[in-house]
Amino acid sequence: MINKVTSLFQEFFLSEKAGGLLLLFATIISLTLANSGFGEGYQAFWNHKFLGYSLLFWINDGLMAVFFLLVGLEIEREIFVGELSDIRNSMLPIFAALGGMIVPACLYLGFNLGTPEAGGFGIPMATDIAFSLGILALLGSRVPLALKIFLTALAIIDDLGAILVIAFAYSKGLQLQYLLMAGGLIAGMLVMRRLGWNHLALYLIPGLGLWHFIHEAGIHSTLAGVMLAFLVPFRKNDENCPSLRLQHYLHKPVAFFVIPLFALANTGISLSASMFTSLREPLSLGIMTGLLLGKPLGIFLFSYLGVRLGLASLFPNLSWANVMALGLLAGIGFTMSIFITMLAFSEEEKIKLAKLAIFMASAGAAILGFAMLRFQLRAPENKD
Repeated sequence: MINKVTSLFQEFFLSEKAGGLLLLFATIISLTLANSGFGEGYQAFWNHKFLGYSLLFWINDGLMAVFFLLVGLEIEREIFVGELSDIRNSMLPIFAALGGMIVPACLYLGFNLGTPEAGGFGIPMATDIAFSLGILALLGSRVPLALKIFLTALAIIDDLGAILVIAFAYSKGLQLQYLLMAGGLIAGMLVMRRLGWNHLALYLIPGLGLWHFIHEAGIHSTLAGVMLAFLVPFRKNDENCPSLRLQHYLHKPVAFFVIPLFALANTGISLSASMFTSLREPLSLGIMTGLLLGKPLGIFLFSYLGVRLGLASLFPNLSWANVMALGLLAGIGFTMSIFITMLAFSEEEKIKLAKLAIFMASAGAAILGFAMLRFQLRAPENKD
């Protein structure tokens, strides 16, 4: 049976679904400005320097570390006391997430293996939590609880997979001295955690140093957010523990500021007819096929395999048709896919083409997933 949803999970879902709608609004504004008479100035604004780095750097490497900190805190909570703490509940979204990462990556490589673009295999592996939950929220109260939990758990596990891909596939040459400094800070925070020191400042201040050392070591600095999440003290049955308090503090700033600002800075693409023609190139075909076809197919097949093998069980009130529809919503890559694009490619034209492919695929996945779920949930017996 599915455990009763905790208040923190409800807060997470509510903030993410509202954030998803704000994310859509921010994207529309960004695309409109980029293709208006203000286009050049809008693009140049994000390249203005601040403390030696561009605003784009501070958003993608700085604020996104806060986003990954929240993701890490949510993963930790789900593992220890949330929907993933029960092995019977966790195995289905785990199988689904694996299929939703492996199949899209394979389809992408089917188009791009042996080419310089092969390094973008991680782009169609990602799911955008905010957007996918935002689209699901448009269906209102007719959505059964099982669907919300499955999609949320799937997206969280998917994010964990994306984090591992970033760590191992998109980090540059390591600088040992900075890696040792980061290790020293981690060791110090582990000692503080062991001694029961619970003040958040004792972890957040060294966390800034950890972010700097991780960046200088050649590992993408956003991973410092995930590391810090598992260093902040967490205790079961204690709603006032530092980890849960920090998660509570971060929900709304991330949903209503960090992610929309990321969209404003990264989705301003100057569109042209030639760009849409370029969607027939292997790079864009791999991304669109991976997100639109690979995601739902991988999620459905691996989920079905897990259940047939007796290693997972289908949630009550969750049908196989629901799994396919939710697999389409998981094809909304957007934030994470764009983020991985920025790591995978350095050429501006490839980045623009990849972003356009992500937009097209994510829009298609959102429309198809929403339409399929609306059709499935129209019957009274499928409503709460």
